[in-house]
Amino acid sequence: METHGLLMVFTGNGKGKTTAALGMAMRSAGHGLKVCIIQFIKGSWTYGEIEAIRRYADCIDLHVMGRGFTWKSDNLEEDRRLALEGWNLARQCMDSGTYHLVILDEFTYLLHYKMLDLDTCLKALAKRRKEQHVVITGRYAPDALVEAADLVTEMQAIKHPLQAGIKAQRGIEF
Repeated sequence: METHGLLMVFTGNGKGKTTAALGMAMRSAGHGLKVCIIQFIKGSWTYGEIEAIRRYADCIDLHVMGRGFTWKSDNLEEDRRLALEGWNLARQCMDSGTYHLVILDEFTYLLHYKMLDLDTCLKALAKRRKEQHVVITGRYAPDALVEAADLVTEMQAIKHPLQAGIKAQRGIEF
């Protein structure tokens, strides 16, 4: 059977998009396959995923490219510059032949807020190496990205502890 790289999108308003992508990273690392994770929005704060990924440094490369929640930004030009820098890194990683899986975490926001050109990104994703797997996460996945993807999962919020006044907790949300 021929290997075919998949374009996978985890989107929707529910919790679990990044968690699903990180689960795929752990699965790949468990097989000794190289993974590159590029986080576009997360910012520089410390959260559990970073500490866990450091334990797999031989298999997983992590790049945090954003400054935090962009829609609350005080400097959109800097956010656009970082978005383009992250996208250029993503293209290099996809083209390098080094990685089994490239994860573009929170990438849909860059498309939704028009920080990157959707058509340009879709063309680059379509031209990636045929065996290259890519996961894209985030809310507001554009219809054209959904159409281009091989697998799309929409996380739907049914119930969340925040609705009951329970704050985000270490090891659960961060």
